[in-house]
Amino acid sequence: MSLDDLNREQKRSLKKMGALNDQGQPTRAPAPARRPKEARVTPFQYLREVRDEMRKVAWPKWPEIRRFSLIVLVTVVLYTAYIFGLDSLFGVLSGWLYD
Repeated sequence: MSLDDLNREQKRSLKKMGALNDQGQPTRAPAPARRPKEARVTPFQYLREVRDEMRKVAWPKWPEIRRFSLIVLVTVVLYTAYIFGLDSLFGVLSGWLYD
């Protein structure tokens, strides 16, 4: 795609973004600044930081885990029964329709 393929509005927006100079020629974008390399962390320091962060987590108590697990299990059973019922109903209807 060349600059000749662009319409006036596209050229104006490119000029506003700084991609074109005043003569309508493409400008070279400055190279992105490189981040300085950070010192690598040792595996032991990494594990120590992970352990410290995991201590900050608010872990659920066993009654909450049981309650939420029961809710998920009941929901899965209900949706499974619903889908089974619809599948059976559509199977009977399609069998009646094609016979």
